[in-house]
Amino acid sequence: MPFGRSAQQRARHDKFSGRIETALERLASRIARSRKRLDRERINRQIGRTLQQNQRAAQRFKVHLVEDGTPAGFRLKVEINTAFDDWAALSEGAYLLRSNISDWSDEQLWKAYIQLTQAEAAFRIQKDQLKVRPVWHQRSDRVEAHILVCFLAFVLWKTLEMWQNRSGLGNSPRTILEELARIQSHDIVLPTTTLNQIRLRCITQPDAAQAVLLDRLGIALPKRMRLAEHVLPAIAASA
Repeated sequence: MPFGRSAQQRARHDKFSGRIETALERLASRIARSRKRLDRERINRQIGRTLQQNQRAAQRFKVHLVEDGTPAGFRLKVEINTAFDDWAALSEGAYLLRSNISDWSDEQLWKAYIQLTQAEAAFRIQKDQLKVRPVWHQRSDRVEAHILVCFLAFVLWKTLEMWQNRSGLGNSPRTILEELARIQSHDIVLPTTTLNQIRLRCITQPDAAQAVLLDRLGIALPKRMRLAEHVLPAIAASA
């Protein structure tokens, strides 16, 4: 159990528990000071919102409205669930995997769980970093095509991650893409005396940080890019 993670989760529980205690103390004081009968359902909803907003520590508290002879008609009673504190002391900083598979080792279960988290991360990568958003399709072939595009995009992402790792640059492709995204290509159009145009597609020179990344990755940028043949007629038509 990593000490840092255990301390972090303990501090989180303490923070949410403190918020609940403060809110319940204020509510109890307001109920005690009331000179008229209060709406029991309204108070219960307020208690529910407080616990809902601090779910991580909500199970630590048992809250009841107890009938009495005060003007409000009831008082707030709060009990601490000591079982929650005992469980928190054991579980803070630890993972608990529950499975119905009884013939796997602990290592096999953990590897399967990690693969699941990687699959979930793949969907987040496709939507965020790769900008491949889910699309509603009406035909099965379009659905299969969309899945294929997502899969290929994820393969490229993982390939970049392994490439980056082998180069000693960590394992965050997002950082590499954000840094190299500033390298752009531009078209330079030169008019001629024959009313034709000379079009050159050039690449901006990388700065010092980008040059280091490219060198570590073993990538050499060309000074100019060749225009594809099918692009030239379209450019000429739009000129």
